[in-house]
Amino acid sequence: MWLVRLTDKQLEVLRAMLRSEEHLGPALRGALEALELARWDELPDAQLPWESVIEEARRQGVSEAEVVWDICGRHPEPPVPRRSRAGSGNAA
Repeated sequence: MWLVRLTDKQLEVLRAMLRSEEHLGPALRGALEALELARWDELPDAQLPWESVIEEARRQGVSEAEVVWDICGRHPEPPVPRRSRAGSGNAA
């Protein structure tokens, strides 16, 4: 698999070239489909607070990768509902 970056104009020209072909075999049809979907696959470059990551890694005595891993794993979790003891069905 190849990954390429194209300008909008290059992408437009490549699509036009493929559409102009009289016969599109399976490979070229797949290529055209991939070009049509290419915009959906674009992701912005990651922006991390590197100064904070470096500082936190030093403070914890771990690698920067471990701090990034921790940052990626942070998400709010809903609180676990507490069950009352009275309704647990444990009669003595």
